[in-house]
Amino acid sequence: MSVGHAIGLAATDDPLDLRSSVALVVDQGTGETLFAKNANAVLPIASISKLMTALVVIDSQAPLGETLSIGVEDIDTEKGSGSRLRPGTRLSRGEMLQLALMSSENRAASALGRHHPGGSKAFVAAMNEKARQLGMNDSHFVEPTGLSSSNVSTARDLSRLVREALEYPLVRQFSTATGLTVDTGYRMVSYRNTNRLISSPDWDIGLQKTGYISEAGSCLVMQASIEGRPVVMVLLDANGSSSRFGDARRLRHWLGSSGGRLPPLRAVSAPSYGS
Repeated sequence: MSVGHAIGLAATDDPLDLRSSVALVVDQGTGETLFAKNANAVLPIASISKLMTALVVIDSQAPLGETLSIGVEDIDTEKGSGSRLRPGTRLSRGEMLQLALMSSENRAASALGRHHPGGSKAFVAAMNEKARQLGMNDSHFVEPTGLSSSNVSTARDLSRLVREALEYPLVRQFSTATGLTVDTGYRMVSYRNTNRLISSPDWDIGLQKTGYISEAGSCLVMQASIEGRPVVMVLLDANGSSSRFGDARRLRHWLGSSGGRLPPLRAVSAPSYGS
């Protein structure tokens, strides 16, 4: 059971009958809240963490063309998840960054942190410092992949993260790419985007990231243009992988139901919960 379900967030009613325990939609330009449900709940965020990982990598100005290696240190001992990147695989920092953002490749994200100037400890410190700079006061990171349930945030904090990430062209490009094929040194391996909405002609998505661990449930953050209005969506603790995408569609339908003139809708929220 996810943390959100364990503390009762899933029981919160909302007018759209969303399957996500936590939801937030804000105007990208102004930050105005358009819809909120449990937006201040502090919860594990799974691979949404990789957005912060990407910002730290890019801010470091480490060469994207530099070759990095996957090591045994990058094997997931937290959740036991698999990877097609064997220890010994050598890819460029840019390739690893795209795999982390587009396909949520955990070993790639781990290697990015490990190869950071100063190593993994300095990388995590930079993640938390960046969060502080962005006013993400209810967020905390302990590693770059999101496999740890100790990586926590709120929907409101994550909306700040998404709005900041939109200022990074590489994050927009890599997170919305449909696929990438890399030469691992053993064979050619093709990856696809974890967000099925990217390939849908009905969506205009400028940035996205998915996430899942059992403690976080299924998660999704996106920037999308709806009826010409750019918005940021945050969906956390959905019960089932498809539910987050269905909730995104419900929110889009509501936002566009009156030709872009946003109808009044009661925003719902619960008290803030600690990690």
